[in-house]
Amino acid sequence: MIGLPDAVTACLFDLDGVLTSTAAVHMRAWKQTFDEFLAEHEPAADPFTEGDYTTYVDGRPRLDGVRAFLASRGIELAEGSPDDDVDADTVHGVGNRKNRLLLRLISDGVTPYPGSVRYLDAARGLGLAIGVVTSSANGATVLDAAGLSDYVQARVDGVVIKEKGLRGKPAPDSFLACAAELDVRPSAAAVFEDAQAGVRAGRDGGFGYVVGVNRAEGDGHADQEKALRDQGADIVVNDLADLLEEGA
Repeated sequence: MIGLPDAVTACLFDLDGVLTSTAAVHMRAWKQTFDEFLAEHEPAADPFTEGDYTTYVDGRPRLDGVRAFLASRGIELAEGSPDDDVDADTVHGVGNRKNRLLLRLISDGVTPYPGSVRYLDAARGLGLAIGVVTSSANGATVLDAAGLSDYVQARVDGVVIKEKGLRGKPAPDSFLACAAELDVRPSAAAVFEDAQAGVRAGRDGGFGYVVGVNRAEGDGHADQEKALRDQGADIVVNDLADLLEEGA
């Protein structure tokens, strides 16, 4: 009754944009970070856009997002090191700048999508295993702030990805690691993703069902739905509660 094939016994959820509204907060933090960087180093460059976020940053590990966006503007920085100051002109420095701003923004509170909470309740009620797979290193903080930690039996976030040397999305490594932690085969797990990179990871990982979640608004809504389907989504919904209605 939750819109999934009968063979699915586990649900692997992306976090930002699927369970919580923090994707918009990430977008704000990235935009401020990159716009300030460009204003200082490339004053004639166009500002960071939502399209840039979707193409180069969304769903990817933080440092991969820094590299990909700056490369799109013809900018290459030294890697630096994880403890670089936020003012350092290095990949790590820019990433640290974004993370500091993000933590400041999420300290104001994190709101889960009501439809996602309904879906989590339904999945847990049916005895499905629940995992969260996010490229964010702040996965535990966001889950706690949103009051969702009790639902989660396995979490693979940016910290785990780094510790285990996993490739970030669009590679399927993080989803495969979460499935293994839950002791389920990929073919018995469903992936829920709002990012094109994450949907592709679900497809390439051989997962049993891939749900694309389209949070785009206005003119970009139809484009995002097509992009999610093109990347391999079996179904695209606007909210996880739509699956409950389809399964009713």
